Amino acid sequence: MEQTRVTGTQTIAVVLPCYKSKQHVLDVIARIGPEAAFIVAVDDACPMGTGAHIEQNCRDPRLVVVRNQTNLGVGGAVMHGYQVALAKGADIVVKIDSDGQMDPAFLPTIVRPILEGIADYTKGNRFFNIEDLHAMPAVRVLGNAGLSFFTKLSSGYWNIFDPTNGYTAVHRVALELLPLGKIDRRFFFESTCCFV
Repeated sequence: MEQTRVTGTQTIAVVLPCYKSKQHVLDVIARIGPEAAFIVAVDDACPMGTGAHIEQNCRDPRLVVVRNQTNLGVGGAVMHGYQVALAKGADIVVKIDSDGQMDPAFLPTIVRPILEGIADYTKGNRFFNIEDLHAMPAVRVLGNAGLSFFTKLSSGYWNIFDPTNGYTAVHRVALELLPLGKIDRRFFFESTCCFV
């Protein structure tokens, strides 16, 4: 196993599902701070060759590129990344999209409740800062708000403000309890993961 950097006593890994994100992924990787011991980029049978693009143009020693032979969807790519991160000894795994829509600067914030021992799973909230919503197209804001409402209605988890948000962090203990092979392989996994 490669030497990893440890934050406190917890090794943090980042999983980047990669599909048609060639234009943004290098910038996302460059913005991942030193808190992350390693980064697992999962090329989900990307027709743009994002995995090869990363290998040819990124020299970050923390980076591991893995490939899915067939497209598994974002959920399948994340589950593959989780498995690799666990095998490499991650204690906390953060999922960040590779298309630049999630700011890696929030990584310390999203892992803090886990590091402090008050949570095993944390989730971003796109609705927290009203100013950030202005950058999102109105139809997307309404779509996300509607989907969040119906997810809360169907699950009963009203205290999770943005259940469809994919910026997540999970502790190894919780991750090892999840039936990774049964979690939805498409976008619905972002909602189901927090309710398993």
